[in-house]
Amino acid sequence: MPANTSFEYVFPAIRGIQSGREYYVSMCPLKLIPKIFLFDDEELVPELRAQRILNKSRVPDIAKYIVENRDSYVFSAITASVDGELKFHAVGSEAEASRVGALHIDMRARFVINDGQHRRAAIELAIREEPTLADETIAVVFFLDRGLERSQQMFADLNRHAIRPSRSLGLLYDHRNDLSKIARLVALRSDAFKDVVEMERSTLSERSRKLFTLSAIYSGNAALLEGSEFPDLDHAAKRCIEYWDEVARYMSEWGQVRASKMTAGEVRRDFLHSHAIVLQTLGIAGNQLLHLPGTSWKQRLKPIGDIDWSRSNAKLWEGRALIGGRVSKSSHNVTLTTNVIKQKLGLELSPDEQRVEHAFKRGRDGARD
Repeated sequence: MPANTSFEYVFPAIRGIQSGREYYVSMCPLKLIPKIFLFDDEELVPELRAQRILNKSRVPDIAKYIVENRDSYVFSAITASVDGELKFHAVGSEAEASRVGALHIDMRARFVINDGQHRRAAIELAIREEPTLADETIAVVFFLDRGLERSQQMFADLNRHAIRPSRSLGLLYDHRNDLSKIARLVALRSDAFKDVVEMERSTLSERSRKLFTLSAIYSGNAALLEGSEFPDLDHAAKRCIEYWDEVARYMSEWGQVRASKMTAGEVRRDFLHSHAIVLQTLGIAGNQLLHLPGTSWKQRLKPIGDIDWSRSNAKLWEGRALIGGRVSKSSHNVTLTTNVIKQKLGLELSPDEQRVEHAFKRGRDGARD
């Protein structure tokens, strides 16, 4: 929307009321976003700013999302405060007509983003890479600037109830990520996981009837398929299903949950094999197993049935999958748990895995001394 002869920005807008104050919703061309919306001065101390400092590492990822999803990206509105003269001219004086009109903002006014500074920076970067984005639009909510204290309060209020969706729910609804699609197929089709996967939450309560989370299956599949190529997603999913169904043959408690002979809560409480760390490590070991030349991986997998997965088996699991009796998913613990499985299956440890294993045993032996 170009400026008129009175040196104003003119935005088509809808007028609304919140907490007794007017605000305005408009559409702004992406090419204008970097030009009129400013960052707070990063040189100022936090108490004198109305925004957090821009996390520049986030910007390229957001810009990449826009460019790579040119025909399907979606953005929520930017919220900004206007420090300057602002007038709203309605198209009429009655009913709905009084709420629709043109928002006139003096070009000398200062626009400060209250919510959306990373979107603003990413839009600027994306337009450089894809100039055709310039004439597309984003919703903008304008508030009249009422000083630093009000702007800071707006930032706090806008972010007060912002909660990221659980990883499982994000994966469930992500149709761009191939591994997300595979995880959904495996969760719905495999005998090992069917009907016992929590598709929305990434943590399970004690009373949950589910044994696994979708995010845990995702991690297990990602490890299992790393470095592999398949003609399509269906073939990749079938390989995962074949592997996990074979694993399930040696996890009797999984079957007992499906047969209602044990509760999912009891299994999660007393055993480790339904936890995310074990699915990931089984995926890592399975990846190596599936790539062994001239061997039957199903035959090689049988020894996992001899592993004692009980959490009470502290001699084996403390310091590996458990820290102080609690499950730990750190990369260090993933490696140490993977080592147990690989050694049981007669698989060779990588140099890094050997290094971590030697350090663990030295530390354990030293503690005994």
